[in-house]
Amino acid sequence: MHTRYLDGQPVYEDTLGGGCHWSMRLKKGTLLTLTDVKGGANVGMLFYNPYDLLEKYNAPDTLKCQHTFKLTTGHCLYSDMGRIFASVVEDDCGWHDTVCGNLNKENLQKKWTLKTYQQAHNGWTQNGYDSFLVELAKYGLNRKDMAANLNLFSKVETDDNGNMRYVAGASKAGSSVTLRFEMDTLVILHTCPHPLNDAPEYPVCPVHYRIGKAKAVTDDDQCKNSCSENQRGFKNNFLYNFCAQ
Repeated sequence: MHTRYLDGQPVYEDTLGGGCHWSMRLKKGTLLTLTDVKGGANVGMLFYNPYDLLEKYNAPDTLKCQHTFKLTTGHCLYSDMGRIFASVVEDDCGWHDTVCGNLNKENLQKKWTLKTYQQAHNGWTQNGYDSFLVELAKYGLNRKDMAANLNLFSKVETDDNGNMRYVAGASKAGSSVTLRFEMDTLVILHTCPHPLNDAPEYPVCPVHYRIGKAKAVTDDDQCKNSCSENQRGFKNNFLYNFCAQ
């Protein structure tokens, strides 16, 4: 999945362990490729405008304007200002959840053994909600600034009664997804389990990431042209980025 990188290669890469959290500011024109190392990973993500932290990822607008319940190649990730944080330009999984939210401490205790850092050191069991709060605090944000998050690599299905079910094993070892950032973005992420995951033991699934420069967006770009709403979103980004220069 290096075909979209300028010069064909990322400029930085590393692996984030399972049950961890991280954050970074990524510039417009950056590619971020995330790879499920062992299979069964979950990457919870939130996005913010680093210059106006009130602007954040909006899951309802992302889904309704693209007429979808899942996210995959060709979809864009919208802010609550009608702008596009990032586009999904490559995807091996075909399904990413953006409706189920986060695992919290209480639900973790119901499913698995809660291990604190004092007890287990690097083997402690972290949850997505508190992981987000730790990263948000680094930028002066707190629980009131949270939003419905994206869960990469996780697939959920609904039955005839509308009950949602986590699909175990939907993401295989080596599965990757690449995001191209269409504006400067503060990315908050964790690798804690999906809230509907019912594995017998706390899943520890590392994720490898690559960061590099993207090739220029062309007129026939799949994400830009997948629907008329995305074309308007790219126009909103053009105006915003032009005025921000």
